[in-house]
Amino acid sequence: MNWISLESAEQLSGIKKQQGYSIIFKHSTRCSISLMAKRRFEMELDSLPENLPLYFLDLIKYRDISNQIAQDFQVHHQSPQLLLIKDGQCILDQSHSGISLEEALAQLN
Repeated sequence: MNWISLESAEQLSGIKKQQGYSIIFKHSTRCSISLMAKRRFEMELDSLPENLPLYFLDLIKYRDISNQIAQDFQVHHQSPQLLLIKDGQCILDQSHSGISLEEALAQLN
């Protein structure tokens, strides 16, 4: 499974209009905790459904998009952060060591 780089407000608007599930992973490229959470998450990517869009946000480079995510999905800004989106609504918000692919998969079933 490959990351889709989230780089524009238009992409975010598309995620909000999309039917079904998608994941947004917000990552700080300057934070070792964020790097560890990303690596741990990536080790389990094979358990995700093939057709699940997986968006990656470099929040240092795209801080405005990160702020828009917080506003649009009514979540606090965190880094690292995983958001599970279903039909345009955030149904799971995890951050730091609380990022659990197992919990996200349970929501998908």
